[in-house]
Amino acid sequence: MNFMPDSTDRRILRHLLAEPEAANATLAERAGVTSAALWRRLERMREAGVLKAVQARIDWRAMGWAVEVSLRFTLDKTNPRAFDEFLAALRQVPEVIEIQSFLGSVDWRASVIARDMAHWQQVYRDRILTLPHIAELDALMLVATIKDSGELAL
Repeated sequence: MNFMPDSTDRRILRHLLAEPEAANATLAERAGVTSAALWRRLERMREAGVLKAVQARIDWRAMGWAVEVSLRFTLDKTNPRAFDEFLAALRQVPEVIEIQSFLGSVDWRASVIARDMAHWQQVYRDRILTLPHIAELDALMLVATIKDSGELAL
């Protein structure tokens, strides 16, 4: 189903992105619609697959996970089971908080968190380097997040 948002839908989405935890009555007021109209529009967007979920976002650093590393993997594709076996093993690493697949020179990207550099070194040596079928591995340590809003010009 193709969903074509109108200006009211876009206004609702902007306010929802800015403050996802806002009560529906507050969101309706800010978007300039009634609570009933807001509910109908949100339901229509859910049914169309536009709204997937309202999620909590965790600040891992605030919880003592001071190191975040983005790993980019290129696999040895000579084994026909390489992708499945690699992914199954990667999913077993508890410090991996995100996995993405790509087309191009990089096959997979994973975000890994650690409490400190000593913990990162242990995770890297004992869990990452032992993953099967890795042909190339590139690690990028996060220094700062400049923008992480998920907002678009709606």
